[in-house]
Amino acid sequence: MLIWAAFIFLICIFLALDLGIFNKHDHVIRSKEAGIWTAVWFTVAMSFSGVIYWLFASGTIDNPTGLTPGNAVLKYITGYLIELSLSIDNVFVIAVIFTAFAIPPIYQHRVLFWGILGAIVFRAFMILFGVALINRFEWTIYVFGIFLIYTAYKMLRTGNTDFNPKESFIFKQIKKIYPITTVISGHNFFIKKMGLTVATPLFVALIVIEITDIMFALDSIPAILAITADPFIVFSSNIFAILGLRSMYFLISRMLTKFRFIHYSLVVILAFVGFKMLLSQKFHPPEWVSLTVIVVSLLSGVIASVLIPERDEFTIDE
Repeated sequence: MLIWAAFIFLICIFLALDLGIFNKHDHVIRSKEAGIWTAVWFTVAMSFSGVIYWLFASGTIDNPTGLTPGNAVLKYITGYLIELSLSIDNVFVIAVIFTAFAIPPIYQHRVLFWGILGAIVFRAFMILFGVALINRFEWTIYVFGIFLIYTAYKMLRTGNTDFNPKESFIFKQIKKIYPITTVISGHNFFIKKMGLTVATPLFVALIVIEITDIMFALDSIPAILAITADPFIVFSSNIFAILGLRSMYFLISRMLTKFRFIHYSLVVILAFVGFKMLLSQKFHPPEWVSLTVIVVSLLSGVIASVLIPERDEFTIDE
């Protein structure tokens, strides 16, 4: 428990430094700043693999799945990359939400900060629940596997283009529960209007982002559970991916239209981990295989997006 408490305390320090010092004043996050912070979070996450090695080598932390230190590191890195890659879909949805509710760029970081803080809490419960299910009822791994394959199929068929936050069930329920204004007053989530406390578009965007992140977690948590059922590895790799999501959003949200084939990379990753779950009792590929599939899938999506012209660039000679 001491290790868990120390890790959570470390995350709290990171969050306090983020909003209390580095982003104390509202400002527009430019690509250069976002790139620097993305590199910082990636470096911190990769460096934590050294901590993972030490914890499992020294026996400081419980090791219910009997992992060797080297294998624990590979599972941590693989899990982190899975969560990071699946976050790309989350970036697309966040961009749509901000556009739909006309959230000025200067306040987007504040909304994402509180959204990610809530996501950490919700995902912690989901991870503990998912790990407990797999450890207690082994057959649930097949349920997760089938769900991931179905999700990959649905993603391949539909994509994300039909998502409209203002037509979503979440937004309609918020309107029924709490009065909403279209007025944005600084970075406030609530303002006084005609004697009533009303929610601003920032609060509405925050709630929609929070709920959609939970929906995305239904995909990402089973995906990482396909790699390992060790609760600390699952939790730490997931949290570091979430912490880097804000800077990654400001870095790649403007480039999403250029990376047209990344979506198919995510389909491959989800399908792979789904089949891995279904075959887990008979087939145990080395961890480097999973890591290779993830990296190759992402690189293939990026390279294809760069090299293959868009359809409207082709001309047909008659």
